[in-house]
Amino acid sequence: MIELALLAIAAVMVFAVVALVLAAIKALLWLVLLPLRLLLYVILLPLLLLKALFGGLLLLVFVPVLAIGLFAGFVALVATLVVPVLPLLFIVLVVWVILRSKPTSTAIAR
Repeated sequence: MIELALLAIAAVMVFAVVALVLAAIKALLWLVLLPLRLLLYVILLPLLLLKALFGGLLLLVFVPVLAIGLFAGFVALVATLVVPVLPLLFIVLVVWVILRSKPTSTAIAR
């Protein structure tokens, strides 16, 4: 049982050493590649601004199209929910008209 615990401790120590080595390599690469990244940021910044400009223009174009599509979808949803109820509404309307009609008077005018 003690051997298993020692193997677990050794595995954790190996993992810790590997993690420290990888962290050191990452820090070294970050430091070495920093000038290259800064240069790319300076070169790509105007392209990113152009991308934002074109994205904004496309947004202005597609918002009305999207609004029309959403309105059409809403109309379709309402039609889908109302059409099955139309026969019942017609029956209710006929009953209402029959009940609301005034009976003709049979009294003789004097």
